[in-house]
Amino acid sequence: MRQIVLDTETTGLEVAEGHRVIEIGCVELVHRRPTGRHWHRYLKPDREVDPGALAVHGITDEFLATQPAFTDVAGDFLAFVEGAELVIHNADFDVGFLDAELAAAGIEGGIEGRCRVLDTLALARRLHPGQRNSLDALCKRYNVDNSGRDLHGALKDARILADVYLTMSGGQAALGLDAAPATGAAALAGRASRGDVKLQVVHASAVELAAHEQSLEAIDRASGGRTLFRAASSRGA
Repeated sequence: MRQIVLDTETTGLEVAEGHRVIEIGCVELVHRRPTGRHWHRYLKPDREVDPGALAVHGITDEFLATQPAFTDVAGDFLAFVEGAELVIHNADFDVGFLDAELAAAGIEGGIEGRCRVLDTLALARRLHPGQRNSLDALCKRYNVDNSGRDLHGALKDARILADVYLTMSGGQAALGLDAAPATGAAALAGRASRGDVKLQVVHASAVELAAHEQSLEAIDRASGGRTLFRAASSRGA
């Protein structure tokens, strides 16, 4: 499965007021692992950045005046994201702005006609109802380093969101399931005979089984019903 973690920065908060996208950052995941590929552009918006937005991202009008327009890079952007699942925090905001840019460039069809969209804000609200679920709050909750986020940036925030999403939705990327087999002394120790040693079997309690089931349900919701543990259990049943 190919996913693109995406973030944008804009001249202001309201697309209906004519605000524009000024930065797009994308990070590629394949089978829940970062590939190292990314797509990143600053964009000339042909309007001024609101002071409130400038305070958030620090991207100035003078800098943006030297950048390409969205129409100049739209084909390259669409080629990068086409057919992928987009992972976006507060997806309605970014998708609304990107759809407006596509329409202004005369490109028919919106983002959701080309890509599936997974909203990590909606996911976080299901997993943590009644709690703060901003990107900074999720970084703190999941121990993701966001120490360089004094100012927002689309590529920087997309990389942070990728770490948050992988941890929040199960953390399989960190399990090392495709690691190379052990060699040398470690491999010999693993193959050593246990002889007549009798191992004590400790069964899970009812409370532990209930907690395990609750964790599986959370992973099920986050992965769209693709929990590997349950799939393996059903095959072995």
